[in-house]
Amino acid sequence: MKNEAKNRNVWYVGWLSFFGGISQDIFSPILPIYLTSILGFDKTVVGIAEGIVGASAQILKIASGYLSDKFSKQKPIIFLGYFLSMIGRILLVFFTSIGWVVGLRLLDGTGKGIKDPPKDVLVAGSSAKETRGKSFGIARMLDTLGSVAGPLILFVLLWIFQGSASLYHKILLFSAVPLIITLLLVFKLRELPLVVIASRSEAIQSKYNDTGKLPKNFYIFIFIIMIFTLGNSSDAFLILRAKNLGITLLQIPLVIALFNLIYALAAVPFGSLSDKIGRIPTLLIGWLAFALVYLGFAFASGPILIWFLYAFYGVYYATSEGVSRALLADIVPASRRGKAFGIYGMAVGLTILPASFLAGFLWDKFGAPVPFYFGAVMSLIACFGLLLFAKKQRFAS
Repeated sequence: MKNEAKNRNVWYVGWLSFFGGISQDIFSPILPIYLTSILGFDKTVVGIAEGIVGASAQILKIASGYLSDKFSKQKPIIFLGYFLSMIGRILLVFFTSIGWVVGLRLLDGTGKGIKDPPKDVLVAGSSAKETRGKSFGIARMLDTLGSVAGPLILFVLLWIFQGSASLYHKILLFSAVPLIITLLLVFKLRELPLVVIASRSEAIQSKYNDTGKLPKNFYIFIFIIMIFTLGNSSDAFLILRAKNLGITLLQIPLVIALFNLIYALAAVPFGSLSDKIGRIPTLLIGWLAFALVYLGFAFASGPILIWFLYAFYGVYYATSEGVSRALLADIVPASRRGKAFGIYGMAVGLTILPASFLAGFLWDKFGAPVPFYFGAVMSLIACFGLLLFAKKQRFAS
């Protein structure tokens, strides 16, 4: 694959994520309110439902990554993922019992999970190590711009359909439309060979180091990620906390849009920063930002601070999401990246479910601020682990 074609692959993956992000952020800001205020579910049930979505999305990544490595096929898996998410969101309109809602959220999570590792493989394999942070930053930027457009579209839909008895159902149906575009865009992607290496140095390293096993430092990093994730429950709780502090239904999509705008604007600069100063220092910036945001949500007593906290939350995402994937791509052989991204996703998924359940339980039993205190503490513990990891492990970053 020529360099120009590789660069196009990165952008096409980004545009896929752009329209997927629009769909996700049209319905996700209102979903926890729909589940609690309309369907009458309590916070613990919301935590379980969203935890199942996150867990299924992440756990299935290991199978998806394995298939991507084994058959060197990314496009069919990506197509299936977006298709399942579309079906899961449409059917939420017609089924409202707890069992059906959890099952359909599981279907959506399945689609979300299986499409991500092949996309990460395409981005990693389509960029040189020296610019990989920037490439993941581009993909995250477009993904997040979709998450800026989604809440703004939601705001317009809330304004148009306000007072309608079927307000939530209309929005859920509309959220499936952008996914049709993603299904068409999948055909623009270029498949990668089983072992496509972006630079000669990586090719030499892969030749001598690829024993079929993942390196020890990969698993150490995964363990640290799991510690962090235990305090990083579903973002649905941020929305519920914002509503709890006085943010109105009509304001919620605007707050989400602000968060995603900061995330989008910062994704490429922070991705490039990780190419210069290293992945771990950049991750530390992000995890410390997360701790500050969660402490802010715990201490907040009114709606004004929520706007600033959501904006700063974008810094956490910009310094973490793409950078952690670039780090994984750096430390594993190229022919095992699908497997590595899959294990990474599975590990996060195994932690998301108890994290979201615990957040809902802490909220219901001890009050709204408590899960945010817990999240901040876990983030700081993970930062300490990351510092030890950086000190003991030596690999190119």
